[in-house]
Amino acid sequence: MAEPENVTVLNEIDLTVGPGQTVSFTGPSGSGKTTLLNLIAGIDRPTSGTVTVLGADVSSMAEDDLAAWRNRHLGFVFQQFNLIPVLTAFENVELPLLLTRLNAAQRRRNATIALKLVGLEGRMSHKPGELSGGQQQRVAIARALITDPTLISADEPTGDLDRDSAGEILDLLGRLNGEFGKTIILVTHDPEAASRAPRLIRLIKGNLMTDERNNKSASNSPGDGLVST
Repeated sequence: MAEPENVTVLNEIDLTVGPGQTVSFTGPSGSGKTTLLNLIAGIDRPTSGTVTVLGADVSSMAEDDLAAWRNRHLGFVFQQFNLIPVLTAFENVELPLLLTRLNAAQRRRNATIALKLVGLEGRMSHKPGELSGGQQQRVAIARALITDPTLISADEPTGDLDRDSAGEILDLLGRLNGEFGKTIILVTHDPEAASRAPRLIRLIKGNLMTDERNNKSASNSPGDGLVST
């Protein structure tokens, strides 16, 4: 039997993301975009090198410590929303808070604020099947925000949306960055989504090919490293 082939997904990536930046990773399928996002989130581990996020070496943290750290500092947004269909929008957003020490009244207050922030205060009792795709993604973003994370990890957040809904989601992510200072790392195939980010990083076959910055936005200058690989 032939020995399994080792495949290098990312090759000698040297990258720093400053606090308050919005960065988009783009490139063809198989270029390593999602793997890089997973390394930053501590979902995957590098075979060599280190990944430092908020001063913590997530590449070497114990699993229990990593889970607690991730729950406190990271919010996740996915292409397919990952909402629980039998729960209401409110219950989906509240779900991460069940792992905290907040009481029911505090959880209700925080979930209500998060849904208002994404413009869904009138849809809190609706289940995912009763919402449009754009509304479901807004619920997912509210859920990502519920623990007030420093960093939002968004993997193809507009991939399943029509153009108008995608534009609304990109506007919302821009607001979260501009008004609330959230650091946003976005993986996308969508040229419109990629062009919205003040910093655009292109990967091809695991190599960082281009790293373009829009210096018009001071809040998106590199700064000190929130994320370093």
